[in-house]
Amino acid sequence: MADPLEPACAKADKKGMNETKLAALLEMLPQGEAAVAMACLRLPSDLPDGAPDRVSAAELAFALSVVLHHGLLARVPTGAAYVADRLAAGERVMLDHGALRTIILPGGADTGALPAGAAAFARLLEPLGYVRAGVYPLDRLRMTGYAWCHRDHPGSLAQYFVSELHVDRFDDAFQAAAERIFGTTRDPLDDAAKAVLGRLAAEGDLPLDEAKRLLPALAAAFDRHHEAPALTDYDILKGQSAEAAWIATEGNAFNHGTDRVDDLEAVVAAQRAAGRAMKDRIEVSGSGRVRQTATRADRVDRTFRGEDGKAVTLSVPGSFYEFISRDVNPETGALDLRFDSGNAQGIFKMTAALDA
Repeated sequence: MADPLEPACAKADKKGMNETKLAALLEMLPQGEAAVAMACLRLPSDLPDGAPDRVSAAELAFALSVVLHHGLLARVPTGAAYVADRLAAGERVMLDHGALRTIILPGGADTGALPAGAAAFARLLEPLGYVRAGVYPLDRLRMTGYAWCHRDHPGSLAQYFVSELHVDRFDDAFQAAAERIFGTTRDPLDDAAKAVLGRLAAEGDLPLDEAKRLLPALAAAFDRHHEAPALTDYDILKGQSAEAAWIATEGNAFNHGTDRVDDLEAVVAAQRAAGRAMKDRIEVSGSGRVRQTATRADRVDRTFRGEDGKAVTLSVPGSFYEFISRDVNPETGALDLRFDSGNAQGIFKMTAALDA
């Protein structure tokens, strides 16, 4: 059966994103940064230009991707340098997808006050018009990945690759450490934000002022919402899973953003020539149509609780920047928007500590 996303990708009405409305939504960013954030990403060409005082789910979805990409560049100097090169060449990033990691505790219990695993983000993505488009076993990592693709604009709005780490696939010591760390998680969405998301899901759009208030709440969900981990618990997780250790310090932050490029080999060569730390190889999907690689994660300083209760600061892997090329599926004539479990597991290694 043909992938239902691929025909949809080919149906673009070529109207374009309203930049004035987008700028209004991005007023949440510090002064002067909205224009910079907007300039980095290619604007979707297939969003209908609705009423100036209303914001559609798709428009809000794109605004969220702009905010998250901008925040990622602030944490990933290597990615920021790459994007600066693109801008200097008169080009913009085509944000293919962003990724984040979640925890699912034994029995599917809530993660502290947060819904378990990927469900914490399904409640955000569905009102924005996203549908779950694929499930990808990541068995080597004891994880599962879920692709969320926009129902109406799959080819022009960034997808989300949301992964769950299955704590029950590790030993008892790991499970106990995970529950101590992630059991302190707070829910970043208050009742007001949940109510607005409900209206967006029901109506498909919001008044501009209401959308402006919701956007910061959505962006804030992509962060760490549990307490600083005890160093002993962090070491237990790190001993069995670099991915769990990453979630312990970074939480649900944007793990990486991805530029969809035409010539992946040329991009890799340019990054290596610029002296940027890159993955050793390009990951190729089973179909041969999806190719991916990435920079190595930039280091960040994070605080832990020592055995004496005092704060301890360590340098750990943070987020990174990815590059992908997608070919047209000859069976459908549309771009292949799917992911690949093997590719994903190779890309996940970018946040493993080099000294691990």
